Amino acid sequence: MELAKLTTEQRNKASMKLDQMSTMEILNVINKEDKKVAAAVETVLPKVNEAIEHIYEALKNDGRLFYVGAGTSGRLGVVDASECPPTFMTSNDMVQTVMAGGNGAFFNAVEGSEDEAAQGAHDIKAKHLTNKDVVVGITASGRTPYPIGALEYARGIGAYTVSLSCNEDSFISQFADTEIEVVVGPEVLTGSTRMKAATAHKMILNMISTTTMVKLGKVYENLMVDVHASNYKLMQRARRIIMEITGVDYDEADQTLALTNNQVKPAIVMIKGGVTYQKAEEAIKRSNGYVRDAIALAINFNV
Repeated sequence: MELAKLTTEQRNKASMKLDQMSTMEILNVINKEDKKVAAAVETVLPKVNEAIEHIYEALKNDGRLFYVGAGTSGRLGVVDASECPPTFMTSNDMVQTVMAGGNGAFFNAVEGSEDEAAQGAHDIKAKHLTNKDVVVGITASGRTPYPIGALEYARGIGAYTVSLSCNEDSFISQFADTEIEVVVGPEVLTGSTRMKAATAHKMILNMISTTTMVKLGKVYENLMVDVHASNYKLMQRARRIIMEITGVDYDEADQTLALTNNQVKPAIVMIKGGVTYQKAEEAIKRSNGYVRDAIALAINFNV
């Protein structure tokens, strides 16, 4: 009965005849509902901003970010966290996901794993959580025990807590320092929160990780200058970034990148500042990783 009262469990009037619709009619209904997601996310941007400011401070001071969820919510956390190392050259432990049922649940549902708050607390505790860390509990319904248990434990030891749900006055919000309740309305397929709710949550997780990394100096203009050039595509992207920022040709970008062990930041500073690799590294270190400041410092080395 509690579930039946949730917005995410209500029936959508626009899709009451879903089983009688043509393919195109179904697509139009889904598309019209999906258009509502961005508007719903816009209404909670102040709360997302609040969360990001705390996450940024935590990561800047050697803290970690944990996403905690079950089912689709956990999988969204895994997708976002797993993209941070190649995109921003973060360590594997800076942004992590704790998922009900363990890593195997990403591929195969582990029924019942979400129902134990104590297991959520146990699993986040196993990460040696400290008060320097931030924990984001993700649950569309706002009442899933697993992330609630994790948030309750995290808050108890002084870690900053964020809840991400899709219902107003969500139960999980009671355990969060910052509560984000993005209400997208009933799903086209009743209760299937892998649809609009999951889309809203993915948008917000993208905002959290991307904005935090920008603030940490891992972006110059709108280019990923901390990209981990670990395969052909990323090596080509690294060269293009260097060419775009410095104006050099492909060969010079390639040669400079080779001198920096395929690191884009020092390559840019070397070219723009007219310094050696060692001087570029020194400038980046003294500028706390911010390329714009490092370039200015490198230029001053030569004045």
